[in-house]
Amino acid sequence: MKTMLEIRDVRKSFGKKEILRGISLSVEEGEIISVLGPSGCGKSTLLNIIAGILPLDGGSVSIRGKEVSGDRTMMPTEQRNINMVFQDFALWPHMKARDNILYGLKVKKIEKNERENRLERVVSLLHLDGLLNQYPSELSGGQQQRVAIARALITQPSIVLLDEPLCNLDIQLRIEMRTEMAQLFHALKTTVFHVTHDPSEAFAMADRIVVMNDGVIDQTDTPFVCYQRPRTGMVAGLLGAGNQLNLAIVLSGSGENCKVALGDAALQGKFFGGEMPERETWVKLKFRPEDCGWTDLRGQDTFPAQIILSTFEGDVYRIKARTAAGEEFCLLHPEYLEEGQRGYVHIPKEKLYVYV
Repeated sequence: MKTMLEIRDVRKSFGKKEILRGISLSVEEGEIISVLGPSGCGKSTLLNIIAGILPLDGGSVSIRGKEVSGDRTMMPTEQRNINMVFQDFALWPHMKARDNILYGLKVKKIEKNERENRLERVVSLLHLDGLLNQYPSELSGGQQQRVAIARALITQPSIVLLDEPLCNLDIQLRIEMRTEMAQLFHALKTTVFHVTHDPSEAFAMADRIVVMNDGVIDQTDTPFVCYQRPRTGMVAGLLGAGNQLNLAIVLSGSGENCKVALGDAALQGKFFGGEMPERETWVKLKFRPEDCGWTDLRGQDTFPAQIILSTFEGDVYRIKARTAAGEEFCLLHPEYLEEGQRGYVHIPKEKLYVYV
C-alpha cells in the first residue's frame, strides 16, 4: 500500500501553551484512521493543520509524498485535494441539496456531463434519491449528513477529514450512520482522517485508532488491540476501563503477568506501560464495570467490597461499591443488590490492567 498522509514531528503552540509536542503518523491509501482523545489533547488542532487551516510551528505534513505544511511550506487548503465534513455539516442554507453537492465541482470548473455522472453515483451510494431539490432546513439530521458526505466525496479528494461528524445526531442515528459511513469509505477505498471523542464511533469505523493525550500519541493500533491491551492508564480509561484502584502493591511479575495485593486480597493482572516494577511498588489497577462479577464467596482473584448504590439501566443494574480501604468503583450486575450488602468482586486476570 502507498502512504497517503505523512505527519512528521509536528509541533504547535498557542502562546506559551504547547498543544502538539512532536506528532508523527503515517496513513496508508484507503485507510480509515480515528483519532481519539479527551478535550484539549490536540486532535482538532492536528486536523486543522492537515486541512491547512492552521500553520504548524515545526515538523511537516505531506500528502501523496508532497509536502503541504512545513517550516517554509504552507500550501493553501484548496490546493491540497482534501475535503472536510464538519460537526454542523456546514451546508449552504440558500442552496438545495443538489447545488450543495455540486458546489466543489463547479468551483473546479468540471464540465457538466462529468458533474452529472459523479452526482448520479454519489446519490446512488448515499441513498439521496428524491432529496436533491430540498433545502437543508427541509432535511433531517441524517439526510443533511449524507448530503455533506456526498459533497465531500464528489470531488474525489485524496483525503476526507471528519471533524466529529456524528456528534449532533441522536444516538440511534449515530449508530446507523457510523456503520454506513465505514462501509461506504471502505467500498470507495477512501482515505479518511477522523477525529472523535466517542470510543464506540472509533471502534465502528476505524482500521486503526490513534489515542492522543496532552499533545502526544499514547497508542496507535487496531481497535481490538487498543481495547484489549491499552498501553497506558489513560488509554485504558478512555476505552472503558474507568474504574481505578490506587491502593495496590506489586507482589511479583514476569513478562506482562503480575500478582498484586489489594489489602489482604491477592489478584492477578496484566502489566502495561514499560518495565515491570520491583516488588512492593505501588501500582494502579484499571478495569471495566462489565468485566467484573459479584459473588458471596471468597475465591481466587476476588477482593471484598460493600454495595453503596444500585441503579437500574434497563438490561442491567449499575452497582456502585466500595473496597475495604474505601476506594469506590462500579460494576454491572443482572440483579438488584441491596445497599450495605457485603460480598466479593471477581476480575479475570486478563481483564485487570496494572500501571505504575
